Amino acid sequence: MVNFTVEDQDGNRQEIEAPEDMGFSLMEILKASDYPILATCGGMALCATCHIEVLEGKDELGQASDIELDQLENLPEYFPTSRLACQIRISDLLEGSVIKLRGEDVV
Repeated sequence: MVNFTVEDQDGNRQEIEAPEDMGFSLMEILKASDYPILATCGGMALCATCHIEVLEGKDELGQASDIELDQLENLPEYFPTSRLACQIRISDLLEGSVIKLRGEDVV
């Protein structure tokens, strides 16, 4: 199991535990944890409605792909630590990370 922290728009933080051996994306875990993530494209990096900001642990997650960057750069609010949750797989690299749900991508 992998443990990481999610911060919502109100600044509330919650520890999440997710299985690392089932191939889930961070987006899927956030939706399953009842966070208000739209994720309208279903994980294909086409809509950027699963926009998050990595507050801690960014270096461990690696660089965003060109497709992911293209979507992020079209957002009205984009940060150097912005990522798409659909493009981050649950793995031990996520252990201890802190992510923040961002902007207009939530319902």
